Amino acid sequence: MTTIGFHHSHEQVHPAGLLAAAQRAAEVGFDAGMCSDHFAPWSAAQGHSGFAWSWLGAALATTSLPFGVVNAPGQRYHPAIVAQAAATLAAMFPGRFWVALGSGENVNEHITGDGWPPKHVRDARLRESVAIIRALLAGEEVTHDGLVRVDRAKLWTLPDEPPALIGPAVTPATAAAHADWADGLVTVNQHPDRLRDVLAAYRDAGGRGTAALQVHVAWAPDPDEAMAVAREQWGVQVFGPPVAWDLDLPESFDSLAPHVSDEAVRRAVLVEHDPSRLRDRLAALVGLGFDAVYVHQVATDPRASDDKHPSADPTATPRSATLDRFLDMAGEHLLPGLREVAA
Repeated sequence: MTTIGFHHSHEQVHPAGLLAAAQRAAEVGFDAGMCSDHFAPWSAAQGHSGFAWSWLGAALATTSLPFGVVNAPGQRYHPAIVAQAAATLAAMFPGRFWVALGSGENVNEHITGDGWPPKHVRDARLRESVAIIRALLAGEEVTHDGLVRVDRAKLWTLPDEPPALIGPAVTPATAAAHADWADGLVTVNQHPDRLRDVLAAYRDAGGRGTAALQVHVAWAPDPDEAMAVAREQWGVQVFGPPVAWDLDLPESFDSLAPHVSDEAVRRAVLVEHDPSRLRDRLAALVGLGFDAVYVHQVATDPRASDDKHPSADPTATPRSATLDRFLDMAGEHLLPGLREVAA
């Protein structure tokens, strides 16, 4: 049966509001969660970027859901630190945590002050990092001198079973390249033919484990509202790589917004106001053969979840009203139908 999960976007929601959304997602019937690991949002309009690893501990402790995170070792994170963080969560929450390891984006990594390497160097650095993380999770002492350097590192707290190391890919070429090291695949929604190509490239190259799909959705009861928030919150993400890899600031992404058409937004995001139609569109993606599908509701409201705009009760947990509205709708209309397809 296909896992139906919910993606938690740290770029868009205050971490306390995002934790409340994780708890609500579990209540309405989602099977799993995943989250982004960013230092900065894609757009200034998104307005947030909490620290994913702190949040993951809280989410795992206050729900029964398994969670994953997409991470980029090698520049902002030393791979030994990623290994330690992943080992600790896997030890505390056995069988409930995975980490996807990618080559990163400049919008997050430039903060170290180091230069942004070309893609082939980033890919080589990722492979070194994966090997280091695997060795540490296996209990080995690691010394390495290459694109990353390690001196006699050893993890002193290990899980009984190491977490899965997943390969994130947008293109068939990257999916195939990950196949020889990854325990599974995660990708994002594109044209169905392209998704089939990505999935086939991974499997044909010998890729093992589960294949997961993250689907960007903008749902609101009013069609104009759904489109407006999709454009505001996710419009600058329509360009994809290599633009998404190389720009260094949210403002750089925002400078491209005038060049984004509504058609381009609709290709990147499922923009819907009709729950039944959204269910059918998601069901078609579930039917492509992925083992897990994570729904990412991009139409959030940062003001409602932003601590600079508190509620009347200063002790109340910050929440995203739009996420609450979406999750209530999903529990009633989306999940029952998707369960039938997943079965």
